[in-house]
Amino acid sequence: MRPLDGILVVDFSTLLPGPLASLILAEAGARVVKIERPGRGDEMRAYAPKLGEDSVNFVLLNRGKQSIALDLKAPDALERLKPLLARADVVLEQFRPGVMDRLGLGYEALRRINPKLIYCSITGWGQTGPKAHVAAHDLNYMAETGVLGLSAGADGAPVLPPVLAADVAGGTLPAVLNILLALRQRDQTGLGCHLDVAMGDNLFTFLYWGLGNGFSGAGWPQPGNELVTGGSPRYRIYATKDGRYVAAAPLEDKFWENFTRIIALPEPLRAPDAPADAVIAGISERLASRTAAEWQAAFEGQDVCCSIVASLEEAVNDPHIAARRLFAHTLKTETGELPALPVPVAPAFRAEPARARAPKLGETTDPYLAI
Repeated sequence: MRPLDGILVVDFSTLLPGPLASLILAEAGARVVKIERPGRGDEMRAYAPKLGEDSVNFVLLNRGKQSIALDLKAPDALERLKPLLARADVVLEQFRPGVMDRLGLGYEALRRINPKLIYCSITGWGQTGPKAHVAAHDLNYMAETGVLGLSAGADGAPVLPPVLAADVAGGTLPAVLNILLALRQRDQTGLGCHLDVAMGDNLFTFLYWGLGNGFSGAGWPQPGNELVTGGSPRYRIYATKDGRYVAAAPLEDKFWENFTRIIALPEPLRAPDAPADAVIAGISERLASRTAAEWQAAFEGQDVCCSIVASLEEAVNDPHIAARRLFAHTLKTETGELPALPVPVAPAFRAEPARARAPKLGETTDPYLAI
């Protein structure tokens, strides 16, 4: 058995944070029923690139789920959903605060139908506060929580992040964590609860060191000046001779000594009191003297905490990733099979690699739901 076998999740969410959360729950055994708009369904279905009728993004995020098409604004929508909601363990939604209440599907209304229901709301800024109804995307949350302000490119401007950290790290993962905690609490109390998951709130956890510096009076961190923002020669990205890059993180002395020895950094620049700017310049000069492949060979088997910056294609084809079978799970598509999106569920809690597929819009006819 998987840990969440027998758990029913009714998922009203779209796009990324909620669907990825319900995918993780599904991988651990939960049955997930998506409630989608007739005709269009989840907005993610229309994204590019396409993989058959739906986008590859939708296919990756919604494998193994079921889909019911229902207009939530229809007068009888709640009555038609009641049988499903009465049996549900979890409801997942990510509308702006108040939308589900206006639809008659808010927590208080559903709590009367099912007191054991765990109701998880994922929003950008939470259910309360001045920003609760402000429209925003991942980049905005990172901008307004100080995350983006601590990154800086060569021109000093913030660097556009290539990952949707607020959606995944601030929304998806805290939602899953709190749903599991709520299920455990329900085992003890018999009652469900309303979970207010705010992506903006949860990004601050990742800035623990900066918060510590600021609150303690040591000074609020600045881009380019701190240990992990480019101020230290021991934690930087350096260019190689062939236009590639080395991500160097020899923070501890034992790694630093190995690193400086291998790159033949001049002795005066290895001293603890050497000026950071001079050390950075010296390392830059040394690493620019050889190609990435030459440095890869020099670092091989050495404890230096240095990596050649890989492309996504190179990373996917890394022998270590192959040995870990990270992409062993596959999903069915209209054109064949595709490696499934890896999710952070331990192998012990998952079924053997399966060939699940994403649902067609409205394909599920639930015997307990009068559709």
